[in-house]
Amino acid sequence: MASSKVGSIGEYIREQRTRAKISLRQLADVSGISNPYLSQIERGLRKPSAEILQQIAKGLRISAEALYIQAGILEEREADTDVEAALRADLLLTERQKQVLLDIYVSFRKENEAADVLTEHQPEGKEEAG
Repeated sequence: MASSKVGSIGEYIREQRTRAKISLRQLADVSGISNPYLSQIERGLRKPSAEILQQIAKGLRISAEALYIQAGILEEREADTDVEAALRADLLLTERQKQVLLDIYVSFRKENEAADVLTEHQPEGKEEAG
């Protein structure tokens, strides 16, 4: 079971690197991790430590938490609930302002989920014009 998780983190890193249009060599340079080691991680041959994932996240300019979740180091939190709770607890906002912010947040989440679905169904090398 662990090997499938290792492979999935490597695939996820490769996907993020490809989306960012960064070569393996460029990621190695900015993250301070050797090119061969990064390649092994992407191919699912090596399991990166939390420290290595943090360096990769920095190089990709994504959150380390996202990589930790993919690697199974952290449990995925319900972002919706955290944001909703924070907005509802804010004493400086009116009820109307809270609802407007929640509506905007939900619309952004739906938009991003739809974009992710479109990206997943595109053939390799094809980018959405946008």
